[in-house]
Amino acid sequence: MNIIREAGFLFRKDLRLELRSSYAISGILLYVFSTIFIVYISFRRVPPDVWNTLFWIIILFASVSAVVKSFVQENSARQLYYYSLANPVSIILSKIVYNVFLLLLLSLLTWGGFSFVAGSPVKDTGQFFLALLLGSVGFSITFTFISAISSKADNNATLMAILSFPLIIPILLTLIKLSANALRLMQDTGVQKDILILLSIDLLLLGLAIVLFPFLWRD
Repeated sequence: MNIIREAGFLFRKDLRLELRSSYAISGILLYVFSTIFIVYISFRRVPPDVWNTLFWIIILFASVSAVVKSFVQENSARQLYYYSLANPVSIILSKIVYNVFLLLLLSLLTWGGFSFVAGSPVKDTGQFFLALLLGSVGFSITFTFISAISSKADNNATLMAILSFPLIIPILLTLIKLSANALRLMQDTGVQKDILILLSIDLLLLGLAIVLFPFLWRD
């Protein structure tokens, strides 16, 4: 219970900081809607298969931009203060939960903006929303933990790209397949299997983050 209480307190702290200085989220939203506008003036009419691919590419790069600041904004003095007060598991959980909400919001806004300028070929809204939710969770866990590793290496962006690429590819491929089925681009009877694969990957990454982060935090 102490870990959950600490994680909730740290989550509220991150939310207040974001609301107090909304420069980061404003920059990410500007990137998303600028990209959508470029797609609109370039294609005008976007075929459903291209729509699906472009959508997840936008989400992927927006997620990197949103989550990379998770530990970058925490200077060494603040990290030392957290180290003396909070459990490292609470810290990583609060960051992951906060980034899940942030990425889900960005995904919904991207879906709305993309649908406005290029139409929405989504046929099964519930299944597509489930893909957004599972994708937000997977991206949040992966990029949050890799951001923590990167912060210990002087915020090396190259290191973050190298470490996150092999972890994010299985998630991205499964998401594209699941959303393609929601767009009725394919008739796949293994939808439940794809959902279970995404859940398994998310739970595995979450377990690794919880187990390994305390060792990283003590460094």
